[in-house]
Amino acid sequence: MDKINQLRNILNKQNCDAYIIPKNDEYFGEYVPKNKDRLKFITGFTGSTGLALILKNKSYLFVDGRYTLQAKKEICKDFKICEIPKIKPYYILKNLNKEITLGFDPKLFTSNTLKNIISNSLIKIKPINNNLIDTIWKNKTKVNNNKFYILEEKYHGESFLNKISKVSKFLKFKDIHYLLTTAVENISWLLNIRGSDGSSSPLTNGKILFNKNGKIIFFTNIKKITPQIKKALGKKVIFIKEELFINYLKKIKNSKILIDKKTCSFYYEKNIHSSNKLIDIEDPIYLLKAIKNKTEISNAKIAHLFDGIALTKFIFWLKNNYRKTKITEVSAQNKLEKYKKQNKNYLYPSFNTISGFGGNGAIVHYRSNNKTNKEIKGNNLYLLDSGSQYFYGTTDVTRTIAIGNLSSFQKKIYSYVLKSHIAVASYKLKKSTLGKHIDKIARVPLLKFGYNYSHGTGHGVGYFLNVHEGPQGLSPFNNHKILPGMILSNEPGFYKENNFGIRIENLIYCKKINNSHSKFINLTMVPIDKDCINNKLFNKNEINWINNYHQKIFYILKPFMNNTELKLLTEACSAIS
Repeated sequence: MDKINQLRNILNKQNCDAYIIPKNDEYFGEYVPKNKDRLKFITGFTGSTGLALILKNKSYLFVDGRYTLQAKKEICKDFKICEIPKIKPYYILKNLNKEITLGFDPKLFTSNTLKNIISNSLIKIKPINNNLIDTIWKNKTKVNNNKFYILEEKYHGESFLNKISKVSKFLKFKDIHYLLTTAVENISWLLNIRGSDGSSSPLTNGKILFNKNGKIIFFTNIKKITPQIKKALGKKVIFIKEELFINYLKKIKNSKILIDKKTCSFYYEKNIHSSNKLIDIEDPIYLLKAIKNKTEISNAKIAHLFDGIALTKFIFWLKNNYRKTKITEVSAQNKLEKYKKQNKNYLYPSFNTISGFGGNGAIVHYRSNNKTNKEIKGNNLYLLDSGSQYFYGTTDVTRTIAIGNLSSFQKKIYSYVLKSHIAVASYKLKKSTLGKHIDKIARVPLLKFGYNYSHGTGHGVGYFLNVHEGPQGLSPFNNHKILPGMILSNEPGFYKENNFGIRIENLIYCKKINNSHSKFINLTMVPIDKDCINNKLFNKNEINWINNYHQKIFYILKPFMNNTELKLLTEACSAIS
């Protein structure tokens, strides 16, 4: 019996008409461990976000615009693909025109997520504590018991005591008794510890109960806590088995508790005693973490130098060899990994590398495999989106590279995307500038000709943590101010289905100029492929930006190139007019 039918049989026994399966696990992180990727198990879909809805006779997969092409190629025939926000689960359930009992795992959904799904009085929700996918998934991998470790001060630049003091002051100012921190990246940042609980991020899974006087209970896997961590954190932090979290939560009464609506599950929220008042504001750690200190910014520059050296050497190797020898998407990304590993500071990728040639490059979050792997040859564009983790920081960079001769249309579109990129990089920020303001400006060069892209222009980036970090971001819906110290990506793009994709991505940070203005500074140091551009489409300011960027790259990367690479770097960074 196949998985879907097994699940439907269990649904009948549970007296449910439908069941919903999210991508996330109970920690709500972007990258889910293989043994908890229930959405992939049931659908075959490998993207980083999505939702499956299983009915008695139909199945749906909901993804956003980044993943529609990918989903078409990956999922089994049982599922119909629905693009959010054009079609939401609520629309499907509403059109059934009858009362529906919807089953779900309460540890995998927040109250807000559920509200978006069940905006209909005919839908009755039924929490099922035992995950139904787990009942049919028999061959899971073992639990990770790798130890947590302390991040040295030379990398983070601020003691955990100082961070705790900031949070404590916030709670006292707001007259809040407890902060329940359920976002694991916030825990890692607060305590200056890291682990291996994320596949691409050094996360430390658990939950923290933080009282306004700065006393912390860290509920986690006790096997992961070393004597060194206990000694470093001292009496400020008590470590307790995560399984006992609910017992402690239920004991709190007649208090004001700030919960993180993005990561506090329906299950935990419903187990908070009714005598407490829940405070619905953002966990203050998000913003504190987003504003990098001087040490973190300085280290981020080092991390991007390491990445710039490896990626630039790789691009030169690719350009010189694709005509001579067979290079595929997979062998190319493996070669890049070898270049990165030449640096002893390199740890591992910050996400799965996107290595897409031709039509595969049009799949925004494409991941090459043996079935889809293309040879890089002929005349088209190769899109490479990669990132790294170092103790010095987290990187994320995309370059689109010309293979052979490009059409005038490809060069025109690439130039529009580069104009959008330059518009972001050159933006003069005010104190009131929001992420959506910059996103709007970024799309202008493409919208003039009727083009657009289905993703945000940029996302926040963590410091040796998640490559995607909030609250900052550049998207039509981001209402957060862009503040000095924030690191973001700048990545406009264009995607022509089954033909090619273009994306140009640098990481940038916001630097204060004076009391009223800030500007963006590039962190990424990798040449932009001039074989892709039409010089005539740029104005004088844009030409100057390209030349200045390349001049800076040349002098920074020059000492790390051999004689052959130096000649190529000289050409790659030469001025255009």
